[in-house]
Amino acid sequence: MRIFLLSLFLAVQTLPALAQGTNVAFGTIRQDTGQPVEVTADNLSVDQETGTAIFTGNVLIGQGEMRLSAPRVLVVYRAENKGIARLEATGGVTLVSGPDAAEAERADYNIDDGTIVMTGSVLLDQGPNALSADRMNIRLDDGTAQMTGRVKTIIQQGGDD
Repeated sequence: MRIFLLSLFLAVQTLPALAQGTNVAFGTIRQDTGQPVEVTADNLSVDQETGTAIFTGNVLIGQGEMRLSAPRVLVVYRAENKGIARLEATGGVTLVSGPDAAEAERADYNIDDGTIVMTGSVLLDQGPNALSADRMNIRLDDGTAQMTGRVKTIIQQGGDD
């Protein structure tokens, strides 16, 4: 009975940590969000009134060591066209930084905050290990990410083959 109560107590103590999500490293370097953003795509549509541009078809975005690809990316410019404020990638997104790669249905990159929020069946591949979740918040200034919403991980044990 004493072992059962101890196990129950330890399980209850870990619940707040599970509710907060899982913190992981993402990428090998800190991303400088002040670096230029390079966008290539099959098509471009610009709306001067709203200060937006829509890139479609094989969209590839690069900033420093980071690469993002998606079928469609909405670019929202700052006032008076003073650079990009944010990017909204949809339709199946892949984000690569160093050896780490993440996939999701959507990614929202706020350049001023230096954050990327990936949502919808997020899968993070870190070499032999993989994590999945409903959402991943990436902080580019320190190269960390937090995964929330039904987090699952597969960690290889590195046995001798």
